[in-house]
Amino acid sequence: ALRSHRRCQGFKSLITHQISSHAPAPGACFVSGRRLLDLPDIYLIRHGETEWNLAGRWQGDLDSPLTDTGRGQAAQIGAALARAGIGPATHRVYSSPLGRARHTAALILAALGQPDAAVTEDARLREISVGAWTGMSRTAIHAASGLHADAHFMDYYAAAPGGEGFPAMQTRALAFLGTLNAPSVIVTHGVTLRFLRAAAMGRRDAGLGDPLGSQGVIHHIAGGRHTEICA
Repeated sequence: ALRSHRRCQGFKSLITHQISSHAPAPGACFVSGRRLLDLPDIYLIRHGETEWNLAGRWQGDLDSPLTDTGRGQAAQIGAALARAGIGPATHRVYSSPLGRARHTAALILAALGQPDAAVTEDARLREISVGAWTGMSRTAIHAASGLHADAHFMDYYAAAPGGEGFPAMQTRALAFLGTLNAPSVIVTHGVTLRFLRAAAMGRRDAGLGDPLGSQGVIHHIAGGRHTEICA
C-alpha cells in the first residue's frame, strides 16, 4: 500500500529534500537528448479537485468540473507563486488542454493578477488514457482488474484495458520536456505529473510510485532535484 507522503514545505523554507528517491538517478544525465542539468526550472501542478475526484471516479482523458475545493486550491497556488515572485513575466505557463487543467491555470493566473496572460496548451500534458475504465469508480475498477488488494495504485493504470500504457506516456513526457527552453509553470494531471517529474529527474520510470503531495501542492524541479511546496 502507498505510504502517506511526507509533509511538504512552504515557499519560506525552500530546502531541497536530500533523499535518494528525490535526487537524480546516477548515470541518468540526459532527457530527450539534453543534459539533465540543462533543463530549465519547472513548477509542476496538478489540477484542482474535480467532481469525479470527489466521487472516486477515474477521468482519464474525459473531464468533470472543479469543485469549490478545487477552485480554492488553484487560487492558493496562484497566491503562493505570487509570493515567490513567479508568474508570466518570469515563467512560461503551460496547460493540458483538458478543461480541469485549463480552468486551474486560469484561476492561478487570476490569483496572480494576470488573468489575460498567455497559456500554452499542449496535448502532451493531458492525462493518461485509462481505456475501458474511464468514468468507472475505483471500487468497480478494483473488482474488474483482478489485482491483489495490496496492489499499488499505479499498477491499475498499467493494467487498464485499452489504456494508453506507460511506454507511450513516458514518450510524450520526455518529448514535452525536450522542448522546454525557459523556466515554466506546468498545469497537468496526477499520473502525467509523475512521469514528468521522473523524467526531469533523470529517473525515467523509477520513482513513479513515490509518495507525493497531490492537489494544492507545487512540485519544483531544478537541476534534477525535487522539492514539494505547500500552497
